[in-house]
Amino acid sequence: MEMAVHNALKSWSGKESIDVKKEISSMVFDFTAKQIFGYDTDASPVKLSDKFSSFLGCLVTLPLNVPGTKYYNCMKDHKCIMNKLRQVVKERLAAPKMGEEYGDLLDSAIKDIGTEKLVTEEFVVYLLLGLLAASYDSSSLTVAVAFKLLSENPAVSEELTAEHEAIVDTRIDKDSSLTWDEYKSMTFTRHVINETLRIGPIVPGVLRRTLQDIEVKGYKIPAGWSVMVVTAAQHYNPEAFAEPEKFNPSRWKELDSTVISKNFKPFGGGTRQCAGAEYSKAFMAVFFHKLLTEYRWEKVRGGDVIRNPLLGFKDGIHIKVSVNP
Repeated sequence: MEMAVHNALKSWSGKESIDVKKEISSMVFDFTAKQIFGYDTDASPVKLSDKFSSFLGCLVTLPLNVPGTKYYNCMKDHKCIMNKLRQVVKERLAAPKMGEEYGDLLDSAIKDIGTEKLVTEEFVVYLLLGLLAASYDSSSLTVAVAFKLLSENPAVSEELTAEHEAIVDTRIDKDSSLTWDEYKSMTFTRHVINETLRIGPIVPGVLRRTLQDIEVKGYKIPAGWSVMVVTAAQHYNPEAFAEPEKFNPSRWKELDSTVISKNFKPFGGGTRQCAGAEYSKAFMAVFFHKLLTEYRWEKVRGGDVIRNPLLGFKDGIHIKVSVNP
């Protein structure tokens, strides 16, 4: 992960500016695909991250499948992605010493074909699709929101930078890789990540079904009804978060664990909580560590927030990255 971030930052430092969401989505996709089925973006004739961007960008569109419409192009990209994933699975099934050469998630899934009732070749294809979709947008959107908030709150940006510079200063070998203990020591970084997730929840809400009659603030919800828990309503609850519109990472030093568990749901909750929650947080911590200790950045343009219904930016958010002198 650290090497993937290093390579991306090095590439960005040679450009006038980059669209944060687009570039990080591509980086995260390529890294995740490499880990789960050995995908090499440089050797592939089709850049799957671009296909995924187009595919996910038009999921909430009018389902008019005729040439020239956004939905039609979306379906074309979906077909291309599925054909590539089916090809990957078939090649792995046909490879000698199946399950021993790569040691990735695809190998583990293939071992279950024929031994687990529900695991078929097509199931594995859709498993890969689901994992890629889950990793593609969440981290990149949160980092993009973080850049917007940090650019508007320089004091927070300075404190975040100081925490990461202090980690490097305590190392005997200044060029050594990030360690687990160093990651666990990033207290203010975790506060910044949590506050970013609170201010800018990626999904509009989570759907649940009531198992019994319940009452919420005087309203009775009958058993069997579908309920949408609106994430922003929880995250901007003034009874839980004082001055909820204010970006204040330091609030997390004092917040009660009960308040957090009831009102902070950026990754859902219960048994259906996003399986990639900790992975996403770890990626963001590693990304900011490499950026803030080896590079400088400044916002160039963009940052106007929209929802359609998912969180996004009208014209992206563009930053310039340069190597530390």
